[in-house]
Formats: sequence, structure tokens, C-alpha cells
Amino acid sequence: MSGFEHFARDACELEREILKRGILLDLDWDNRVRLRKLAREALEGGPEHTRALLADPDPRLRARGELFALSVLMLRVMEESADTGVHTHGGSAWKAFGRALIEEAQAEGKGVGPRVQLNGDSSA
Repeated sequence: MSGFEHFARDACELEREILKRGILLDLDWDNRVRLRKLAREALEGGPEHTRALLADPDPRLRARGELFALSVLMLRVMEESADTGVHTHGGSAWKAFGRALIEEAQAEGKGVGPRVQLNGDSSA
């Protein structure tokens, strides 16, 4: 398994950062309606929206933009690890937001992954 350990480490680090943003946003990871709403915003907002959130002086809005950026990294880790035959995922926050992203992408008739232009940015 040598060489693949970084996927698990990356997932743990991303999970921790996702949880931090969830605390700032007062997220309930079991509230599927709210998570789907955030996922929809992440998918439809475009890179300008995310950049605007990241630059906002309001820490809650900035945390929202950071959550969207972290979701791109989350999907990239899952996709890259899957390409090597490794199934990678984080904890409950990762799974809850990932599920919301997938459900929203499917509702829009898209697949989901970093190359599916999450936030409208295909370079992610």
C-alpha cells in the first residue's frame, strides 16, 4: 500500500477543515435540506461567487467560500484515489456534504467530480 497513504492523510486533513467551516456556519450534518441548498450554491455559483465569498470580510461568508473550495479538493482526492484503485473518504461531515453534492449534481443531470466544474471551474 506504499505510496497511497497520502489519500487517507488528505481525507483526514480535509475532514478537519470541513468540520471547522461547519462549526462557523452552524451546520447540522444531518440536515439534508440545508446541505443540499449549500451544494446547489456550490455547483451553480461559479468561480466568481466563490472568490467573492473568500474575499468577504464576514467570517461566515468566507467560511462558506472555504467550504466550497474544500469540496473541490474533497472530490479531487476521491477521484484521484479511485483512479489508483483506492476507495477514499472522510468522516461524517465529508460524507454528508459529498452526498449533497452528488444528489444536487444528479438533479442537474451532471456527474460529480472536480472535472465536472464544481463552482464552474474546470481547472479545479
